[in-house]
Amino acid sequence: MTDILARRAAIADLGDALRELIEHATSTEASTEDLILAAGLIRQAAAPLGERTRGRSRLSTADDLRGGVRMYNPVIGRGSALAPPVEIESAGGVAVGTCTLGLAYEGPPMYAHGGVSAMLLDQMLGHAVTSSGNPGMTVRLDTSYAKPVPLKTALRLTARVSAVDGRRVTATGAIATAEHPDEALVTATGLFVALRAEQARELFGALL
Repeated sequence: MTDILARRAAIADLGDALRELIEHATSTEASTEDLILAAGLIRQAAAPLGERTRGRSRLSTADDLRGGVRMYNPVIGRGSALAPPVEIESAGGVAVGTCTLGLAYEGPPMYAHGGVSAMLLDQMLGHAVTSSGNPGMTVRLDTSYAKPVPLKTALRLTARVSAVDGRRVTATGAIATAEHPDEALVTATGLFVALRAEQARELFGALL
């Protein structure tokens, strides 16, 4: 295994451990004494990770921006403690994703926070748009909530490009349960606009 693949595997393993920690931390009914003990142990484990960090304008050494590898993306990043993560397959302007949301994503009791649904759909729409050959950035996201999204339930997320008008691309998406994939719980329509070269340099010049 090459160094970069070994590093990505280690980051993914740490991400799995952190997600397990967060799931336990958000569902635990442990004693107060055990909570205090756990907090100390976690701070002890975190200390060496904070000795060498990157700044805002520097990519992770495990990332490949042009290759689409983002280890710490909060939706799909295997190394992100925030990510479910969502597994996505996309091609030809269509994207299909799967995930299960744990208690860390709870808004109303038993259901996901509405902002989490919007974040998931924004990511899905972005994958559909990119796979259509018209990558761009979100400039508008309209989200409609029909029913709450249940936690600890296998979900199916879909997105597809519906229109291309020069630099402007429109895509639509939905969240449903895997058991009832045709019953949309949340839907979204997003408008994406391709960056001009000067805009890309202004926003991401240090990373390109």
